[in-house]
Amino acid sequence: MALRTRWFLLLLLWCCVRTCLSQNNCASDRGLTGTETVDGVCVTSQAKNILTSRLTTVFIPVIYIVVFAVGLPANALAIWVFLFRTKKKHPSSIFMANLALSDLLFVIWVPLKIAYHFNGNNWIYGEGLCKVLVAFFYGNMYSSISFIACMSVQRYRAVVHPLSTQHRSNCIAVSVSIVIWVVVWLLTIPLYLYDQQVRVLNLEILTCHDVTKPSQKEIAAGYFLTMGTVGFVVPTVVCVVSYVLMLKSLRNEMEDATITKRRQKAVVLIVTVLVMFLLCFTPSNIMLLVHYILLLGEADNNLYGFYITALCLASLNSCIDPFVYYFISEDFRDHVKNTFLCRSERTVERMRVSFSALKYSKKSNTYTSDSGNTQSTQC
Repeated sequence: MALRTRWFLLLLLWCCVRTCLSQNNCASDRGLTGTETVDGVCVTSQAKNILTSRLTTVFIPVIYIVVFAVGLPANALAIWVFLFRTKKKHPSSIFMANLALSDLLFVIWVPLKIAYHFNGNNWIYGEGLCKVLVAFFYGNMYSSISFIACMSVQRYRAVVHPLSTQHRSNCIAVSVSIVIWVVVWLLTIPLYLYDQQVRVLNLEILTCHDVTKPSQKEIAAGYFLTMGTVGFVVPTVVCVVSYVLMLKSLRNEMEDATITKRRQKAVVLIVTVLVMFLLCFTPSNIMLLVHYILLLGEADNNLYGFYITALCLASLNSCIDPFVYYFISEDFRDHVKNTFLCRSERTVERMRVSFSALKYSKKSNTYTSDSGNTQSTQC
């Protein structure tokens, strides 16, 4: 009898605890999402620690400050050069210009993300702006990956099939770029169809994309698992295959030193872009896939801290791209220098014609015109 009474009291106590927890809108659950109520979500202690840690409130916003401070002027300058200083358009420059535009469209929204993290991961700008920010973030990631894959294919064609028609190649590059923009932004539409802004009850904050409601967990996981596979795995295979085939083609032509030297300069760009691609996008997309698989399986630890850190570091790609153009492309370097020196296209062309009409003598360090006049130089 005493044993029955004891079990009855324990059962009654458990029911009281469950009732109190339900009334306080706070209960423990597995995974980052926590427990959903009418008023919001009560996250687990692990998620609570991440949302209040210095990782998300100090380190990540500092990285975004660097991205904004470097990426905004650098990408704006890159677009200026591609649009107004580059007269001879070729497929690679078309894809580079689109890549710079994609980076710029992301960077202009970064100040909102900086303010959000410095404010303790508390979003105060409304559900609409939160959805726009998330859509631009992932839209930039997957459009950048797509344009980098296109640049890899174009560089492969330039090495293996250098005699292809320039006009036709430009038309194809423009058409492919338009298709990428349309497809990527259509694929971001689902991000507007479920809640990105979620109220965290036990922190009294509004998060933007950091917390997923349990009722929408399957939608979010299904979407990002699909995007991670189609938007990352497929372009990665394209980049690697293009790179391997390019190396194979160059190896078969190593007998001609002149051709090899000229074509190796074309390979430098894709090698650099491929390394940047792997460093920036591989960790973030692998962690994205792992995070949502664990979240969907209600794992105790879904590695959310590693996931958002990898996504933050992936945004560094937006300020690295312009420097890749600068150091790899000689034409781009010349255009940038002439822009900073305020030289117009007419002045640059006049200087080019003037120097091309002179014969340079290494012995006397002078330029000599066809008429026999000699001009000294300080070069």
